[in-house]
Amino acid sequence: MPTTPDKASSRDRLLDAAARLSYRDGVGIGIEALCREAGVSKRSMYQLFDSKDAMLAASLERRIPRYEARLAHPDPQRATPRERILHIFEQVTKSAADPDYHGCPYLAVLVELKDPQHPASVVARTVKERLTQAFRAEAERGGARDPELLARQLVLVFDGASARAGARVERLDDGLATTTATALLDAAGMA
Repeated sequence: MPTTPDKASSRDRLLDAAARLSYRDGVGIGIEALCREAGVSKRSMYQLFDSKDAMLAASLERRIPRYEARLAHPDPQRATPRERILHIFEQVTKSAADPDYHGCPYLAVLVELKDPQHPASVVARTVKERLTQAFRAEAERGGARDPELLARQLVLVFDGASARAGARVERLDDGLATTTATALLDAAGMA
């Protein structure tokens, strides 16, 4: 039987609160604020998670399917590799238009934590590596001259666009991210 928002488990409420607050305020959010937002006692939190770090990592992991689904092309079987790549940049452009957009949550964790061994950093790095691998696979399918280089360039544009848009120092509504990705695809000889 699915849980309703009113009957969500303490674990789910904590993970949801961690997702909301860490995205909005950063991973330095205090345990008391997280527990208050979730309506869960600190004691219960520590019964469910070994640490705040473990809870943050679990929260990030829980969001991966939704994050990747948002970036995936709606019709991947019919879309070309080029279309699948450009769709990702179109999604960043759409997301950046949201007033509550603060950039890629996984990049934000990596930048904020700085500790590559932190459990949340491990999850975030895995997500970023999967995006690079997805770009590389599409670049190979599309006949890019150097799929590895193109994948790295595309991730650089993706992360830069989402970070700058999230910090509100760049607007993407003019198609800048997609135009830049298109130029990279053309330069790489990708069909």
